[in-house]
Amino acid sequence: MMPIQALLWDVDGVLAETERDGHRVAFNQAFEAHGLPWVWSVEHYGRLLNITGGRERLLHDMRTRGDAPPLSGERDALARAVHASKNRIYGERIGSQGLPLREGVRELMDECRTRSVRMGITTTTSKTNLDALLRTHLGPAWASWFAVLVCGEDVVSKKPDPEVYLQALRRLRVGPLDAVAIEDSPGGVAAARAADVPVVVTRSVYFATATIDGAIAIGPSLGRRTGWRPDAEHEANTDRITLDDLVDWRQRMEHTSQFG
Repeated sequence: MMPIQALLWDVDGVLAETERDGHRVAFNQAFEAHGLPWVWSVEHYGRLLNITGGRERLLHDMRTRGDAPPLSGERDALARAVHASKNRIYGERIGSQGLPLREGVRELMDECRTRSVRMGITTTTSKTNLDALLRTHLGPAWASWFAVLVCGEDVVSKKPDPEVYLQALRRLRVGPLDAVAIEDSPGGVAAARAADVPVVVTRSVYFATATIDGAIAIGPSLGRRTGWRPDAEHEANTDRITLDDLVDWRQRMEHTSQFG
C-alpha cells in the first residue's frame, strides 16, 4: 500500500475531549473572575461550537446579550481580556488536573514514530493551550514529536478556511494526497477538504450526530475498530485503528466518488 507521509492532527475533540470539560469550564471561571454573570451550559456551548475560535465564539455570544458592552470596540476589548484569562485558567486546570487523551490517540502517535511517518498539528487553538494538554502526556519535549505546528495564532483565517492545512502542507513539503487529517467537526472537515487533504473523522461528544460530508471514513474512536463507515477492513492484531487502516481508506477513496 502507498504509505502516508504525514498525519495531521486537530486538537480539541480529537486528541482529547477538551471542549466540554476544559474550555467551557475555563470560560465560566473567567466570566466569574471578570465579574460577569454569564454561565455557558453544556448545551449552549455545544451550539457555540459552530463558531470557530474561542474569542470569536465569545464575541458571537456577546452580540446576543443585552448586558454585554454596546459598542463593538468595547466588546472586542472585553473578549480579548476574558479570553486571555480563560487560556490561563485552562492551562492551570489541565496542568494540575490533567485531561485524558482519547482512546487510540497515543497508540497511533507511537506507531507514526515507529514507522517514520511525520506528524503535524493543525488546530485553531493556541500554542499555550496545546502545551498545557500535551506536556502532561508526552513530556516537556512534546513539540519534538511533530514536524510542524500550525495553531490559531499562526493563521489569519481559522477553520473552515483551509489556511491551517495549506500552511502545514507547505512547511512539510508534501502534497495533499500524501497526508491524512484527523478531525471531529464539520468545520474541520471543510478546512481539510478545501485543501484537498483526505480526512478521517473520529466523532467527539459535541459532534456525535453532526452531519459530516467529504470524509474518507467516520467512526466513534481511534481506539476501536467497530462502528466505522466504511468498515476498517485491514487485518490487524489490535482493537484500535492503525496507520494501515488510514492508508486503506485513502486508497478506497480513489476508487469511489465519495471524496469527489
